[in-house]
Amino acid sequence: MLQVKNVTKYYDTLKAVDDLSFEVKEGEIFGLLGLNGAGKTTTFRMIMGLIDDYTGEITLNGKKISYDITDQIGFLTEERSLLTKLTVLEQVKFYGILKGMNEDLIEEELDKLLKILNIYEYKNKKIKELSKGNQQKIQLITAIIHKPKLLILDEPFSGLDPINVELFKKLILDLKKKGTMIIFSSHRMEHVELFCEKLVILVKGRAILSGYLKDIKKDFGQKVITIAGDIDEDEVAKQDGVISVEKIKDEYKVNIKSDDYTKNIFKFISKYDNITKFTVEDPSLNEIFVSIVGEQYEN
Repeated sequence: MLQVKNVTKYYDTLKAVDDLSFEVKEGEIFGLLGLNGAGKTTTFRMIMGLIDDYTGEITLNGKKISYDITDQIGFLTEERSLLTKLTVLEQVKFYGILKGMNEDLIEEELDKLLKILNIYEYKNKKIKELSKGNQQKIQLITAIIHKPKLLILDEPFSGLDPINVELFKKLILDLKKKGTMIIFSSHRMEHVELFCEKLVILVKGRAILSGYLKDIKKDFGQKVITIAGDIDEDEVAKQDGVISVEKIKDEYKVNIKSDDYTKNIFKFISKYDNITKFTVEDPSLNEIFVSIVGEQYEN
């Protein structure tokens, strides 16, 4: 288990991380979210032992983060960190040796992963000859070649087309099944919602929302009603409990304060005789994120 307990980090007088606490269990995918500058990168660096001048405690399976255990951690960074003049094999061997692997095992694991990601033919190609998407695949391979116990994924789908996103998803979920602890960070909330059961949202280094996603949605309270048909948008917006009404293509999204208002909205909508759809759902993580983070920046 990864445990982050009451961690605070200053850069001179700037508090980059403010009393942050969370834990990630084996086989769990945990979301660490926030706008640029929220403190995510600093948190990653502390977890990896690259920054050690902080207060609080970070442990991996009960041991303090240090260079003695960082070989158990893998990191796919948002920025490109590949040596473009090396071949794929040379690049992966370089990372594997840094993680304490022998060359034969590195090549054996590399062959497996190249086949899974459908790029085996690029094994002896130079990094600079690969597309952006295929370079991202090599970055993922360098992060997992040593079978880390903890894997940090920062914008893992950057530069990938939909087919390759699916390959990454399958590989990430397979690592989860094998017990890897995964921290997942992305600005694409639909990806976070797909993977993460638990998450933390940071604003200016402070956790403003944390917990299980299902509980966060429940506690948020608001609901989204989707209506298909011809309605008077302005009249619906005047109904009690309605926060906003937005037309998206041929449907209307009606945000309401809570499920308590659903019955009255349905009764009002029933006067229209061409309604073909009326569904009530929890708000998306993206809607919650925009609402909560937006409020914090306005304060």
